[in-house]
Amino acid sequence: MTDTPARLLTLLSLLQTPREWPGSELAERLRVSPRTIRRDIDRLRELGYPVQATMGAVGGYRLVAGTAMPPLLLDDEEAVAIAVGLRAAAGHAVVGIEEASVRALGKLLQVLPSRLRHRVGALNTATVPLLTGDGPTVDPEDLTVLANAVTNRERLRFGYRAGDGAETSRQVEPNRLVSAGRRWYLVGYDLDRNDWRLFRVDRISEPFATGARITPRELPAEDAAAYVASKLRRLAPTYTLVATLHMPATDIPYWLHRDSEVEPIDARSCRLRSRAESLEWLAMRLVMLGCEFEVHEPPQMHAHLRELAARAGRAADSAGQDGPAQDSARQNSPAQDSPR
Repeated sequence: MTDTPARLLTLLSLLQTPREWPGSELAERLRVSPRTIRRDIDRLRELGYPVQATMGAVGGYRLVAGTAMPPLLLDDEEAVAIAVGLRAAAGHAVVGIEEASVRALGKLLQVLPSRLRHRVGALNTATVPLLTGDGPTVDPEDLTVLANAVTNRERLRFGYRAGDGAETSRQVEPNRLVSAGRRWYLVGYDLDRNDWRLFRVDRISEPFATGARITPRELPAEDAAAYVASKLRRLAPTYTLVATLHMPATDIPYWLHRDSEVEPIDARSCRLRSRAESLEWLAMRLVMLGCEFEVHEPPQMHAHLRELAARAGRAADSAGQDGPAQDSARQNSPAQDSPR
């Protein structure tokens, strides 16, 4: 093989398989001399690829872990598998790898041949993931458009559906994508409103990078994550619970002290102050304590606890009402198949 760049790429592809290659075998595969293989190995090392050589009759060359991630050469099946996996991770906000998966997917789709893009699209069209949690899904292609616009500092146009269902057209200078609470958010400067805005990506439609370059603006927060967190705190309804617990303050479980205030009243009771975004969560905290209590705030908690008590009472009243006839009928009825 006389074409040096093509030979180097072929050599690199062989070395990226997890095995050790004798120099003679590499020379035979590439149809060059062992001396040429040694020169090519030196070129790869100069490019930053950590190629390790071992001496002896069973020695050879292999690619080892280095200080940086070198470019990888993938065959068609490997590229399709990685693209499908990245789309799944990006679309369903897998905790911890969301933003990285979007960046990697954008880079991969940019260089993926059209025949492989078709295969990736066919696989995603024909399969349906079984989701965990109740977070909304987003189109990974929309995510890659947004991510590339952020990286390339390009102005965006897209349609947006607000919480009340109103449809608008937006022109935005994107700053960052942030994944929070199994949702994706775009932080950007809305040019029509002359202010920073937070957009839920699952409500964005037909995002388009206009190609117009933008000058970075100073975000009114420490970073994009802090901006999203502050916005979500202001948007979410927050309830403050104040209750008297007939339990010594020293007996309050440790998990309640993490985000609550406990003040002793006397040796047998204490005052609890706690905050949460839902009445259900606050009520669950109270019931789990296993003691008598009186709620002082918020006023909505009284109605919620009455409904909770009524529901529990109905469940208790219905328990054990089936007689022997119903038990016998259940025992004699044919078993139904159940999914395993």
